[in-house]
Formats: sequence, structure tokens, C-alpha cells
Amino acid sequence: MTTKKKPKVYVTRKLPDAVETRMRELFDAELNIDDVPRTQAELAEAVRTVDVLVPTVTDRIDAALIEEAGPRMKLIASFSNGTDHIDVEAAARKGITVTNTPNVLTEDTADMTMALILAVPRRLAEGARVLTDKPGEWAGWSPTWMLGRRIHGKRIGIVGMGRIGTAVARRAKAFGLAIHYHNRKRVSAATEDELEATYWDSLDQMLARVDIVSVNCPSTPATFHLISARRLALLQPTSYIVNTSRGDVIDETALIKILREGKIAGAGLDVFENEPAVNPKLVKLANEGKVVLLPHMSSATLESRIDMGDKVIINIRTFIDGHRPPNRVLPFR
Repeated sequence: MTTKKKPKVYVTRKLPDAVETRMRELFDAELNIDDVPRTQAELAEAVRTVDVLVPTVTDRIDAALIEEAGPRMKLIASFSNGTDHIDVEAAARKGITVTNTPNVLTEDTADMTMALILAVPRRLAEGARVLTDKPGEWAGWSPTWMLGRRIHGKRIGIVGMGRIGTAVARRAKAFGLAIHYHNRKRVSAATEDELEATYWDSLDQMLARVDIVSVNCPSTPATFHLISARRLALLQPTSYIVNTSRGDVIDETALIKILREGKIAGAGLDVFENEPAVNPKLVKLANEGKVVLLPHMSSATLESRIDMGDKVIINIRTFIDGHRPPNRVLPFR
């Protein structure tokens, strides 16, 4: 009796132990135990000999790297929801299928978005630093000290009403915010009724009328700097902007300028245009209490990472068994 040879799978980053253990059971998996990001040269060497590449959002799987792929490699099973780090069209031309891990980050990302929506107007990071940076110097409660802004009764404008944007809207409605949104397509009437949501086909008009902007759209060529300097200038001086999608959706230089000039009230950012580098001017603004910065951790729960790993494994096994994987990403989308 012969044993079917396990496919060779190359995993670019450290994954939760439960996921890695299952991968070793099912595949001939090369893991990244030290979690040191792979260089492009290391990735190029790997794709020449493996059957499956499992990258993450920090890996650049561009056309040049895909061209290096050997004849064995037929699947890129990305450990990510987004696929903007992969040249999906180049993969298709090479006969390589691409998959992702959708629908597992929605609730965690929406939770963190709501946390930032609360943290920025209510000055949570500033308040926490009072007790940790200079212990013993807090003089006690005062009627006019550390005043923030109420969010109940305000308008939130959601840019991108997909799964995450809709989940943010549900949370925001529970906090008493009026829901406004801009999306490529209008959501169903049932969803609009549930959320009592107002649709704007003009992003410009919506931005000028809301108190809080939540950016929840994917990174695509069409959304690069979607929130441009011109559009940032439309915001009210008392408004806030929160971004948990991708850093390049907002023109970061323009955002820094408008924050420094006091033309909007503040920002909450979990993503940055040149990650992992964070603009020192943003750090300075954070120290001044004008911005809350997080290190791309919106989806960082153990549950979500294990769910992502399970989807990667299912995609690989389905593909190896000769079937279409459930989370295939098509080109030209």
C-alpha cells in the first residue's frame, strides 16, 4: 500500500501553534518558528520548489516573484483577508490559484474600530498616560479637566459598507450614532432599515456632513488616497477620522497637515501608509493628544488567527484534492 505524498507548503510567518501543528500533520510544511520576515530572495528560492505558498499581508508577492515560481507551485493560500499584497493577475497568467481568508476578521476589526471611535473623542490614551507617565501627579477630579466630546447623537460616515463597515454601523447605532454611508453599491433595503442608514452616492457630500468618519474599504488602485487632501478639507473642524482598513486609503501627509493646523479634531489610526514605518510627525501628534495610534492590531485576537489558519488549511486541502477552493480570489476584481 502506498502513502500519498504530502504537498510541500511554505509558510512565511509564525502562526498559532494549533494551526502549525495541523499543517505539519497534513502537509510537508516548512514553518517560520522565529517569525523573522522572509526576504524577497528567500521567497524567490522557496517558490521554485514548493507546491503551496502561504504568505501574509506583510509579504510582497509581486509579478517578479511569481515569475520565479517553479512548475510545482500552483497555489498561493494567503493567510489574510485582503490580497493587495499579491499580484493576482500575474498569478493567473502563471496558472497559479490564489485564495484568502474572508469573513473571519469582521467582528474583531469592527470591535477595534468602535474602540477607536470612542478613544479619540473621549481622550482615552491621554487619560491613561496621566496615570502611567507621571504617577502621583494627578490632582484628582475637576469639572473642566480632560474634557472630550460626546459621541451619542452624532453622525458617523462609513466609507465602505461591506461586512466590516456594516458591523461597525451596527455597533455605532447601539451607541446612539446616526448612520451615514458611502459605498460603490447601495446596501439592501432591509439593511438600511435595520440601521436607519442614510446612503450618499457622493462621498464628498457625506464627508462634509458627518462628525466621525470610519474608513472600512479595501485597498485597491481605485481607493488609493481615496481620502485625499481635497476630501480631508471637506471635514468639519470638530470631526474625527478613524482608519482600520489600509493606510494608503488616506493621504497620510495631508492628514498630518490638517491635524497640525487644527482643521479637524483628531484621528484614530490602526494602519499606516508605509508600514511598519510610522511617520514621526504622527507620533508627535499622538504625544500631543491629537491622534490615537495602534500597531495594526484590529484583527489581533487568537480566535481570528486560528479561524484564518483553518481557512488556509481548507483551501489547501480542497485544492490538492482537485476541487475549487472555497475562497478563491479571481483576477480583475
